Amino acid sequence: MSIPKNFPALVACVALSACAGLTSDRPAQRAPAFDLVGRVAVSYDGRAFSSGVRWEHLEDRDEIWLLTPDAQAVAHIEADASGATLTGTDRKQLQAADVESLTRRGLGWELPVARLAWWVRGEIVPGGLVGEATRDQQGRLVRLVQDGWRVVLAHQADGGKLPQRLELTREGHQIRLVIDNWRSNRDAP
Repeated sequence: MSIPKNFPALVACVALSACAGLTSDRPAQRAPAFDLVGRVAVSYDGRAFSSGVRWEHLEDRDEIWLLTPDAQAVAHIEADASGATLTGTDRKQLQAADVESLTRRGLGWELPVARLAWWVRGEIVPGGLVGEATRDQQGRLVRLVQDGWRVVLAHQADGGKLPQRLELTREGHQIRLVIDNWRSNRDAP
């Protein structure tokens, strides 16, 4: 049995067309830098989790601390282009390709950090699949369905641009994030 001369080209075409149909689970670009402090409550699979949260989002990495009421770290998450690491109170570390799969494996629920970095700023993730987007009279985003997540944003009564509370739901998971403050004016959007 002889292999046709154009067989390598056919294989390359099939491989490239298969890759063209794949979509990344991460947004194409990162949100601008910020540093926030707040609280998070999660309901998933009949269980619940709540903690304080500090999130430092920079151009090339994220650092997230999940905190007890007296500011002791329950978990510390670090992520950059090379992957994500979760360190628990017992100092054991879990690693994964991204925060979403890391939190799913380590905590039992997914924290969609790459998308949430845009949503906490009251913005739609560029290039994401948008099913619905509703704005209020001031033009602020208040409801969004994007990439399978349903997001409801509540803004401060004083007319501020940034959301104060976000509720995310997807496949039986609900995440409520309350933003108490942005840690510095230079990082605030």
